[in-house]
Amino acid sequence: MQLSFLGPLFDRPGPWATVYLDPGRTDEAGVKRRELSVREVCRTLTEQGADTATTRAVGDVLTRTSAAEFPAGRVVFATGGEVVLGHRLARPPQGQLATWAPLPRLTPLLELAGQDPACLVAYIDRTGADFELRCAAGPQDAGGVEGQQRPVHRGASGDWSEPRFRLKVENTWEHNAGEIAEALAAAYEKSGAELVVLVGDPRERPAVHAKLPDAVRAVTVETEHGGRAAGSASPALEEAIAQARLQHTDRRVEEALDRFRAGRVGTDRPTDAVEGVPAVVAAAREHRIDTLLVRPDGPDLSRELWVGPEPDQAAVRRGDARTLGETDPVSVRADDALLRSAAMTGADVRVIPLPDEPASDGPARPEAADTDVPAGGLGALLRWSY
Repeated sequence: MQLSFLGPLFDRPGPWATVYLDPGRTDEAGVKRRELSVREVCRTLTEQGADTATTRAVGDVLTRTSAAEFPAGRVVFATGGEVVLGHRLARPPQGQLATWAPLPRLTPLLELAGQDPACLVAYIDRTGADFELRCAAGPQDAGGVEGQQRPVHRGASGDWSEPRFRLKVENTWEHNAGEIAEALAAAYEKSGAELVVLVGDPRERPAVHAKLPDAVRAVTVETEHGGRAAGSASPALEEAIAQARLQHTDRRVEEALDRFRAGRVGTDRPTDAVEGVPAVVAAAREHRIDTLLVRPDGPDLSRELWVGPEPDQAAVRRGDARTLGETDPVSVRADDALLRSAAMTGADVRVIPLPDEPASDGPARPEAADTDVPAGGLGALLRWSY
């Protein structure tokens, strides 16, 4: 999971109000309960020291949050009398969570928003394709391409020239498949997507797939549902895209854990991975974290760190933070500090599933039972070995 969409949270010094809200049901009783929940959230923020303007801004936004628009819930981040960022949740929070702290409270977002990768969907027919990016910010137009428009349909007559005409049609299909593949590869690089899903014409789809560069083809899947024509969207297509994203996430978590086990200190190879707060914090200070691994039930997530405004100003001891150039460090949770560092340095984040959490295809993940990965709940794959 890339956290670049959280960038606006780190352009301001804070402190921050963070609220995870389950809007409940859409009926009248649900509206009443939501109003009570919002009042309780505002009371909690006030008791924790939040200023009146920020508390009021949070209350106003949450009061307008409807169960129809946010069926699983919503998180909002606010400071200085303004809600800076809000995000839709994929799963409802277990009760309301409201905090007033120097840094935004981010770990619950990893669990509740899911780890769905940014996904580039290509809607293909024999004349071209339209591209759509599915990411944390919602669906976005990602361009498209138009190929040769004729001939694209084979005739059914018995005319003597029909074989030659059919050959021209097939050459057009082949040419357009190459143009679509070239444009799709460029859109993939530009979008920052991790996964590509091909939708549409059953003949053109595999032709495009075969012409993609190796690196793009390795993260590309096809679905028989849906198409390029208007009105061809369907629940089956949405389910296929969601399943492809979940399975891609499972594979990425498994790959990250394999790399982590192989790269930890104590092996006979250079250290490519670290675990435990001191080692992960040291890697964060040097911008060496390629992938931050977080196990939500790990005891080290709530451990105290001392930080300044920059991602490399983090230390286990207050005095160490001062040596990094911060004269007045503040106390924060380790997970919040490390997630801020990951977001600000472009690192990836992978959530290690809990033991009773099933994989996307049903059975429990074997990695979830490996309670020592990573020790304390925080680990990192490094950008370079040492």
